[in-house]
Amino acid sequence: MDTPAVTGRYFDGKTSRLHRVTLTVTDGMAHLAGDVERSAPLASLRVSERARHAARKVSFDDGAWLEVDDRAAFAQLLATTGHRDTGVVRAQQSWRGVLVALGVTVGVVVASYVYVLPAAAVWVANALPVKVERQMGQGVLEILDKRALGPSKLPAARQEQLRRQFAALVAPEPDAPTWKLVFRSSRIGPNALALPSGDIVMTDELVNVLKDDQAVMGVLAHELGHLHRRHLTRRLVQSSAVAAATWVIFGDISAMLTALPTVALDMKYSRDAESEADDYAVAMLRRNGIDPEHMAQAFVKLGEASGDRMSTYLSSHPATGERIARIRAAR
Repeated sequence: MDTPAVTGRYFDGKTSRLHRVTLTVTDGMAHLAGDVERSAPLASLRVSERARHAARKVSFDDGAWLEVDDRAAFAQLLATTGHRDTGVVRAQQSWRGVLVALGVTVGVVVASYVYVLPAAAVWVANALPVKVERQMGQGVLEILDKRALGPSKLPAARQEQLRRQFAALVAPEPDAPTWKLVFRSSRIGPNALALPSGDIVMTDELVNVLKDDQAVMGVLAHELGHLHRRHLTRRLVQSSAVAAATWVIFGDISAMLTALPTVALDMKYSRDAESEADDYAVAMLRRNGIDPEHMAQAFVKLGEASGDRMSTYLSSHPATGERIARIRAAR
């Protein structure tokens, strides 16, 4: 069956010369007539996808191609020959298909971020040798010293007293990580954090607010729990993965370069991570004959000291009434 002629521009793929031709189809064969005469089986041709403004393109197996002028006539010719776009192409041309694809994409991204990425981060963090984890944390304290921390003003004897008290405590689980307690003054208020390097940083402001060595031990035990469970390493892995994806998509690598110190300073642990660290601290205090109420009181005092503003420690280690009640229930 013959089809109506469709006009187009033919290029041989070897030169830039344009040839005006007409396209017809007869018995499964495509025929060009005009400046160029040639025929080819329909099965050997490739037809480009539909686009709102771009011309449809028919490619030959030798590299030549035809750009169609009359898109409506070409669509009719394709329908006559039984040509059908793939399901993907049809979906792209349908606003419903686009919405469905967008919804699926958003769902996959959200599910990956909420479930897959945390699980992968746990696996990677646990698989990392301790030596590698320590190397990740090298230099973080130096960066924090430049941005938010300063030399401690606590007397050296007081610092050593707290180090000795904490060193005398027995961890609640075997294979506790090695740690180093360092003191700093803070321009951002009371805070404490455990770095992958093994450094547990405690600010003078936190010690002064608590005014209770047993409460200080509870906070330190909590930070050791974060270190033992490798929570910060997990967070760094997740943040680096997100930053890497951002770099691949948008070409911005700056987020990767700044992620580690930023995450360390603004560490908002997940509810599960906080619960794990709390349970670890409670178990450690009980094993060493210390009432966990001291730790609960630490959060109460931090809340009272913050007044109308949430203290830095509580903003990064959220202390709700429910959480304090949970600590007290474990006594």
